[in-house]
Amino acid sequence: MMSVDWKLQGREFIHCNCTYGCPCQFNALPTQGKCHAVGAIEIEDGFHGSTRLDGLKIAMIVAWPGAIHEGGGQCVPIVDERATPEQREALLRIMSGEDTEPGATFFAVFATTFDTVHEPVFTRIDFTVDVDGRTARVEIPGWIDARAEPIRNPVTGEEHHVRINLPHGFEYDMCEVGRGWAETKGPIVLSLSDSHAHFSRLHMTGAGVVH
Repeated sequence: MMSVDWKLQGREFIHCNCTYGCPCQFNALPTQGKCHAVGAIEIEDGFHGSTRLDGLKIAMIVAWPGAIHEGGGQCVPIVDERATPEQREALLRIMSGEDTEPGATFFAVFATTFDTVHEPVFTRIDFTVDVDGRTARVEIPGWIDARAEPIRNPVTGEEHHVRINLPHGFEYDMCEVGRGWAETKGPIVLSLSDSHAHFSRLHMTGAGVVH
């Protein structure tokens, strides 16, 4: 056995089926009683042991029949087709919560709630995100078509600027909040419309034991 350190630093976009703000962030139950979401990350600076991960992208489609902590969820992990075999293995270990202290990252937390993790997908990920501008676009042919924009004042039409600050959050400490739309295909078919989206600057680190 040997220990391994890793880091992912970059920009993240998450879009779910709940109302703006997402009740999960306030220890409340999902708006519709269930959680459906898509997410994407652009890695600007990353490594897993001696394997560099800079410039790669990852994404996921996730769904739970109730609140996340109640379990029963399923996930489709998606990895940039440009990744080498070593990078693919490293990213999938991170995304599955391996090599991570329990509860230290949202990957590790989510992993404990999945009943089904579908076969990983290796394909082209077209992903752009502007954290400060609260916009994002995710196009993964045959899997995800998603977009997000700022929330707008229903009277004036002006952009409504909202942030969530979680000093002890396991995903982020500060995020920008917007709204999004998404359609997915494959084993998890979702249709998300005018619902919560958030954008954040990601910084994850982990250390664990490789068996």
